[in-house]
Amino acid sequence: MLKIIALSVLMALLAGPIAAFELRVTSPDVKGALAQDLLDVSLVVGLRRADELPTGQDVLAAARADYARMVGLFYERGYFAPEISIRLNGREAAEIPGIAPPPVVQTVDIGVTAGPQFRFGQARVAPLARSTDLPEDFAADEIATTEAMRAALDAGVTGWRKQGHAKATLSAQSITAHHDQRRIDADIRLAPGPKLRFGDLRIDGTSAVRQNRIRDIAGLPSGAVFDPDELERVTERLRRTGAFSVVALSEAETPAADQTLDITAQLVDAPPRRIGFGAELSTQEGLTLSGFWLHRNLFGGAERLRISGEVSGIEGETGGEDYELGLRFSRPATFNEDTDFYTTLNLSSRNEPNYSSKRTAIEAGIRRYASPEREYTFGIGFEAANTTDAFGSNSYRLLTFPASAEFDYRDDPLNATSGYYAKATVTPFVSVKGTENGVRTTLDLRTYRSTGPDDRLTFALRGQLGAVAGPSLANAPTDFLFFSGGGGTVRGHDYQSLGVAQAGGAVSGGRSFLALSTELRVKTGDRLSLVGFLDAGYIGAESFPDGTSGNWHTGAGLGLRYDTGFGPVRVDLGVPVSGPGNPTGFQIYIGIGQAF
Repeated sequence: MLKIIALSVLMALLAGPIAAFELRVTSPDVKGALAQDLLDVSLVVGLRRADELPTGQDVLAAARADYARMVGLFYERGYFAPEISIRLNGREAAEIPGIAPPPVVQTVDIGVTAGPQFRFGQARVAPLARSTDLPEDFAADEIATTEAMRAALDAGVTGWRKQGHAKATLSAQSITAHHDQRRIDADIRLAPGPKLRFGDLRIDGTSAVRQNRIRDIAGLPSGAVFDPDELERVTERLRRTGAFSVVALSEAETPAADQTLDITAQLVDAPPRRIGFGAELSTQEGLTLSGFWLHRNLFGGAERLRISGEVSGIEGETGGEDYELGLRFSRPATFNEDTDFYTTLNLSSRNEPNYSSKRTAIEAGIRRYASPEREYTFGIGFEAANTTDAFGSNSYRLLTFPASAEFDYRDDPLNATSGYYAKATVTPFVSVKGTENGVRTTLDLRTYRSTGPDDRLTFALRGQLGAVAGPSLANAPTDFLFFSGGGGTVRGHDYQSLGVAQAGGAVSGGRSFLALSTELRVKTGDRLSLVGFLDAGYIGAESFPDGTSGNWHTGAGLGLRYDTGFGPVRVDLGVPVSGPGNPTGFQIYIGIGQAF
């Protein structure tokens, strides 16, 4: 008999923690999501679920706090006449002295009645600045919630701040409940305060970036009318340099006598140097290894110097190994706060399936930040290359005038689920030797849309366009021509397998290029996703893709994604579907980030 009792006790201990107290919840008119939210907001319920046994003092303190927490939840949902009872061992918690808690709490009874849901009778915020948009749910006959009232207050204050009244605040409020009518009258009064102008930018903290350069980069328009959107732009400019790990702006508590408002920037420097490495593997293209060294504050003015290198085609079947060395220097706020100066040097040696090239390119230009999502670049450069392709060997020298426009409205560049991306480049070139004058144009468009429960199903679509106008195909710069096939265009087909057929079975690049890719991404867990994809590519000899004069090929496949937090690890298996070449093989691609 003793053995049976001991075994029963042991099994009870192994089954889990001993119950803290018996909990009974009675809520006859609270159902569904509101009932669950009520349990989630309760500290007493949290104690009941805890592993450690709470003391009587713990339970009493939690119960007393629950009155306000539950009332606040009901007010958030428009219930302004709730009845709440929390009884510990049969006594109402509110009546138990805090200095004399029960030594042991055996039972907790929570009784809740929500009562009727109230609607707004009068809903007013005054005075309002011009063009202030109040929330739609803060209006007569809408469900009255404290959340709607707070949103209306925020909108009213923001409206005045956008007009330069930086110290706009709440001056008075009248919230009246008419229980017989189930109505709430809300009257919110604002004090706009004086119209202010920006004062000086004050810098808090020690930074290796010179203070005059910090002010140049920030571009705070001292003397201009206060605008909260301008503060956001100042913050973005400082963060964009990468020189600071923390950027926080704060407004002075009181304006100066001349009605100006100083702004304080709290800055913490990021480590000045950074090293990074990357790797990507393809069964046909081989292994690609890359790395970079970055200095974020080279001369004390947040100048950036990045030296990068890449070796690709290692143990691949793409003609040989390719080497690239790049150097990029950029200086923020060179001409104004939103325009950077940059200069680049690029050395490369490429051994591709259908051509080889040794190339040197230098470029200098400006990058204009029109907004956090829109960038424009303009530059002038010089390129020199020695190439061998289907037309023989060539040596050319070019003056280039590259320009680009980039719009990035994706929610996450490495793992986009919504938004769109667009980048267009136009590069006129003037021949110094070995080719003819012309222009190279590219366009990259991507869009994303998610649907289903918790947006677990994502459709991704990409279109690419390329064209070279001016020189004939035989005289065009080899590095400016287009191929299709491989991880960046049509998965499943051999790398750069599609070009323009020439005499003797040789293949050259084309003057026109068109690619379409679509993916269906399905999240099967918190981190794992399955992907199905279909790619198509076109290469033509004509100067602009007409879709009929050249050749098409397509590929399809399946993939896996594992979200690491800083970007998904990508594994794709692609097979050729149509087009020239071997239709029986397959290719595997491994990398970090989505394919597009």
